[in-house]
Amino acid sequence: MLSAGAPLAGGNNLFLHRNNFRSFKPIATTSFTFRSISSTLKELDTSSSPATYDDRKLSPTVTGTASFPPLKVAKRVVLVRHGQSTWNAEGRIQGSSDFSVLTQKGEAQAETSRQMLIDDSFDICFSSPLKRSKRTADVIWDSRKAEILTDYDLREIDLYSFQGLLKHEGIEKYGPAFRQWQKDAPNFNIDGHYPVRELWDRASSCWKKILAHDSGSVLVVAHNAVNQALVATAMGFGTEYFRVLLQSNCGVSVLDFVPRPDGGSPYICLNRLNQTPSSPIGGGSNAGRKASKRIVLVCHGSTEASNADAGDTSMNMLGTIQSQKTAELLLDLNVRSIISSPRIAPTETANAIARVQEAADCLGADCVPRYVETKQLKDLDVHDILNRSKKESINASSLQSGWMNGFEDELLTEIWNRSGAAWKSLLDELSNESEPDNIVVTVGHPIINIGLLTHCLNLTKDWIGSFHLDAGSITVIDFPDGPFGRGVVRCINYSAHLGRWSIPITRPTQSDEEF
Repeated sequence: MLSAGAPLAGGNNLFLHRNNFRSFKPIATTSFTFRSISSTLKELDTSSSPATYDDRKLSPTVTGTASFPPLKVAKRVVLVRHGQSTWNAEGRIQGSSDFSVLTQKGEAQAETSRQMLIDDSFDICFSSPLKRSKRTADVIWDSRKAEILTDYDLREIDLYSFQGLLKHEGIEKYGPAFRQWQKDAPNFNIDGHYPVRELWDRASSCWKKILAHDSGSVLVVAHNAVNQALVATAMGFGTEYFRVLLQSNCGVSVLDFVPRPDGGSPYICLNRLNQTPSSPIGGGSNAGRKASKRIVLVCHGSTEASNADAGDTSMNMLGTIQSQKTAELLLDLNVRSIISSPRIAPTETANAIARVQEAADCLGADCVPRYVETKQLKDLDVHDILNRSKKESINASSLQSGWMNGFEDELLTEIWNRSGAAWKSLLDELSNESEPDNIVVTVGHPIINIGLLTHCLNLTKDWIGSFHLDAGSITVIDFPDGPFGRGVVRCINYSAHLGRWSIPITRPTQSDEEF
């Protein structure tokens, strides 16, 4: 598996995608078990919450997956967005225009990306021909001998008459059309074109060329919107997922493609999304909207145990370090409560985060001392399910390649149902009107956090095998429209805080939507 310090391109931690799709069924509610750090356990029933699960569906349930030519060998594709450009800094709409170049900050970001990927072995690099991406690719590729292939289909989204406008100019000149671009981009039409739909078609075409190349590891350097489209089309997501899977400047996303034994379309796993050397919990916005509601999914630290005992024993030394580093990463957040599985390792991780939050003033953070309550949620516990699995070694710190392939369907259904009930409870917690800037931190085993992520994206249970999470990693989901709106995934399986890609970098730009 990929752990802190391991290169991206040479790894072999590939989750295998399941392909027996079923329709989505609403999940019944469950109850919290709350535990204060210094108090005894007590029960609180949340099943009578006025909000219903169906009210929170974000988009039509995805029921299919992309079809690609058969592969002979496994392939890992690493997507990188270009560094900050001059038009990024100005807040100007770039689209597929080629007038902007990297800023000084963008050059520094590209250099940081080069250092992040210096030990990774790539067979080939595909790049957008636009100057801002080509320059980023040249810096990252450095002295590697293989050529960089430029592909015009990797250019940024075509935005026609919008290109070159500042935001206020777009509002003044185009009014309703600009508002549709902001709020309903998949159906946005300009100059007789549907830019997002065209982009999805172009991304699908790019995949055919990337996967047809005789290589095992591929670097792709392109842009925000096109990288979103590449991730989405690989996973089988439609245009309604535009702006759901963020790509920050020099953010890295990793997709694994594994050949099927029968020679069909390969299994696909999103290994990580938007990994950057800067903090994923820092500034930024989602389509120009600030998010006051957020869920942070934390995978508990490593343990020595495997299978049934995973998570139900104390963390080892590595796990203790991982939990401490996660706590430090979350220090800039004003966390009021942390929800965890009742098992030992998640509880220890939750308590480590709470202790650092409560000692924030002593650590020099710009906040006042506060009390943080930890809460245990039964539905975050998958210990009994893993105990009945025939799979060996389901330790969160040592998950092997393809370990979920062939996972018993009955147990997968239980994990799906339990994570659905837990997701409903987390959204109820996020709806707390007494906390206008509410942040919910939840700690559990990677498999339950993957279940939560798939419910956030409104996928079926068969997508659980299409994501990967490592011990100690975090996944950040923003809700710019509140807990009843669409969740925007800021990052998946972020692990830079564990020592991988921990090189300091300048602060992120104010907006993550800079096309």
